[in-house]
Amino acid sequence: MQKIRFEELDISSDVLRAIEDMGFEETTPIQTKAIPSIMQGKDIIGQAQTGTGKTVAFGIPILEKIDSFNNNTQAIILCPTRELAIQVSEELKRLAKFKRNITTLPVYGGQSISKQIKALKKGVQVVIGTPGRVMDHMRRGTLNLSSIEFLILDEADVMLDMGFIDDIETILRDIPDNKNTLFFSATIPKSIKKLSRKYQKNSMFVKVAHEKLTVPTTEQYYLEIKKGNKLKVLSRLIDLYNPELGLVFCNTRKEVDRVNMQLQARGYSSDAIHGGLNQNQRDHVMNNFKSGFTEILVATNVAARGIDIEGIEIVFNYDVPFDTDYYVHRIGRTGRAGKSGIAFTFIVGKDIYKLKDIQKYIKKSISRKNVPTRDDIEQARFEKVEIELMEYIDRKHLGKYINYIENLIDNKYTAIEIAAALLKKTIEKQAEIENSSEEANLGDTGAEAGMVRLFINKGKRDNISPKHIVGAISGETSLSGDLIGVIDIYEDFTFVEVPKRNGHEVLNIMKNNQIRGNKINIELAKPIVN
Repeated sequence: MQKIRFEELDISSDVLRAIEDMGFEETTPIQTKAIPSIMQGKDIIGQAQTGTGKTVAFGIPILEKIDSFNNNTQAIILCPTRELAIQVSEELKRLAKFKRNITTLPVYGGQSISKQIKALKKGVQVVIGTPGRVMDHMRRGTLNLSSIEFLILDEADVMLDMGFIDDIETILRDIPDNKNTLFFSATIPKSIKKLSRKYQKNSMFVKVAHEKLTVPTTEQYYLEIKKGNKLKVLSRLIDLYNPELGLVFCNTRKEVDRVNMQLQARGYSSDAIHGGLNQNQRDHVMNNFKSGFTEILVATNVAARGIDIEGIEIVFNYDVPFDTDYYVHRIGRTGRAGKSGIAFTFIVGKDIYKLKDIQKYIKKSISRKNVPTRDDIEQARFEKVEIELMEYIDRKHLGKYINYIENLIDNKYTAIEIAAALLKKTIEKQAEIENSSEEANLGDTGAEAGMVRLFINKGKRDNISPKHIVGAISGETSLSGDLIGVIDIYEDFTFVEVPKRNGHEVLNIMKNNQIRGNKINIELAKPIVN
């Protein structure tokens, strides 16, 4: 089904702004079909898998229709599990980010009911909860249903399988008849059809085909990392696999531009593409990528379907996609024409729940991978040199050079010592080339590729925080704060990583400068000894 841009729907500027902030550029099939119908006041049964954008499909009409000046509960969303209730609540909060006076509240077992009661007394327009806890509030009289305009059953088939039918019917009976009733379910068993006939008015059936994963040759992995380490992990993976063509996917245009700028600052050949570029700009970026002039392309979801290039070896999900359809689109850019490909997904905190939805959707387990170490990268360099060396030996005439080595052996050294020295020198030269930039003579400071690690003689004892380090360096030098890397603050000193190309500038300008009124000394850090 053809997707449309959200701007084509009758949506307020506040919600459109939130959608753009979330990184959505166009609707998913369920959103395309459901949003206009719900906005018109129709009851619907939506058949769609988990992760196809259902929350946005019913969330947008709810936020557009409820009265923000009325503190009574106007919408109830029932979910089978506390995890789903939390996910739905968080997504609705993001959608309502720029809407004034809209309050949402998740209610579920295992959480203090007194806190929920306190919040409900203040006024909550949208309640998201499990049937049991919603029933509990109804019995206590802490949830008033007289103003309900929307009742949504999310993953209705799961709730019925879990035995919530009696609770659901009790809730449905107690809600005013003039409400909109929306059922969303992966399957439509007879029990849901029976509920629809009993509680919906001329319901409209909306079905979205399940998109199949068509890239079986793509190896799929995930890495659990801290948010602040994303760029470091991405850099290490690029260094480890050294792809000729690779794709990095982010959820928003802003993040795409930021990651691209940071990769370029670290010396990688990267570029960015997203919906904010005009056609000429997009063509220019794509031509550079197709020709291999650009090795790493950072993109948004919408750009993914326009990338139809053979030879893409690796895909990085820098951000987990909000919609599992997009996961399929993204990793489908590699592993084409019978060739193998590899896809990495970065998992931060609650992203693990989205990962479970993705695995359920594609009906395949995604393996966990450890973050590569510096030793892993050095081993990869060795293996690359080993292959190149064997190929070189096979195709070159080495007679004259064999004589040189024999002379060295006769004089002092063993063949093993000579080979090891040459190999070490080759690998060090390769690492130097890979990390080279205008200021590559800064040496090894233990920083990530393309970066230099600096030592500052002030720390926590001097009330210095990361924002003070970033503010001082970006304020005094030409270096943007976005490009400053890892900052480690200790009691009496601090380490900060900056791009190598800016290393000398930062050292020269910040030397004997001040941070938060403290005169500092800044110098190259010594390499980390593993």
